[in-house]
Amino acid sequence: MTQTHWLDGSPANLVHLSNAKGMTASFMDIGATWLSARVPVTGKLREVLLRANNMQSHLEQTAYLGAIVGRVGNRIAKGQFELNGQQYQLPLNNGENSLHGGEVGFDKQRWQIKAQDSQSVTFSLLSVDGDQGYPGNMQVEVEYQLTDDNQVVIRYFATTDKDCPINLTNHAYFNLGGEGSGWSAKDHGLQICAPYYLPTNTQLIPTGELKASQGTSFDFSQMKKIGADFLTDDDQDIASGYDHAVVFEPERCDGKQVVAQLVSPNDDLIMQVFTTKPAMQLYSGNFLAGTNGASKSYPNNYGVALETQFLPDAPNHPEWVELNLGESILKVGKTYQHQTSYKFLSA
Repeated sequence: MTQTHWLDGSPANLVHLSNAKGMTASFMDIGATWLSARVPVTGKLREVLLRANNMQSHLEQTAYLGAIVGRVGNRIAKGQFELNGQQYQLPLNNGENSLHGGEVGFDKQRWQIKAQDSQSVTFSLLSVDGDQGYPGNMQVEVEYQLTDDNQVVIRYFATTDKDCPINLTNHAYFNLGGEGSGWSAKDHGLQICAPYYLPTNTQLIPTGELKASQGTSFDFSQMKKIGADFLTDDDQDIASGYDHAVVFEPERCDGKQVVAQLVSPNDDLIMQVFTTKPAMQLYSGNFLAGTNGASKSYPNNYGVALETQFLPDAPNHPEWVELNLGESILKVGKTYQHQTSYKFLSA
């Protein structure tokens, strides 16, 4: 029998937003997940997000489709970090490492719908002290807003009663050709204002080096197809494609300037990215194969994730704070507050 309920025995609660231009966006309380974005293109609505085809498939998928991941998105080496003189051990759910908050991260938890109207919804979650090995009671809120200029704005807020690492992001996969189109992530054009990227070891943990993108396959300073330099160097070979953090030009990280642009394969839709975060994980969907999607079983590279965030394994690299690459430790009495927007422009 197909599972229609979440792990707690109740069905998901869904929220549907729409704007004056006819764009719609849908979300669910499980993982505060962004399920759908339907954008008007040449008079028709086009679904541009990947998602599971039902709750059973969502339970089975391991791609974090559209979910909010945390407390710490991305990888922490060996699931370990030291903070205030204390050593912490997290669950290992990605080989020898902790990924996206652990075995039962924010993506697998039921969030509360705190507020909603026709164009916005706010989800809240209390992550208790010791949740997945992390210290402190952390109160988290994520607001999604669909504006009338076809922009999905994601606002993140968090407070804690013990110092704790934090790195919230949304794990949406985009296919601007259309969820059921058959186009690949590699067919999309991409431009990123990122002069550096982070090489990784075989466990996909950053080596610590900030490597200049210019002249490498990670150079997206000019618009090019994601597939143009796909698997052309050792750094990509390790990850079976792009699965790397790219570091933005710091002056652009004000939430108002474009840091990245994704263009549909037939050039009829553009998505612009704005953020207050210093970096973004560029992930070309290298391990999507077998995910039961809305229209088909997805092959590898069927969508691309542009996950704005602090750098991977940041709790183990305090030197990055001095390089103005973000403070990944939320201190008691402080508020974590960041914003990322995805704006859709049809040709």
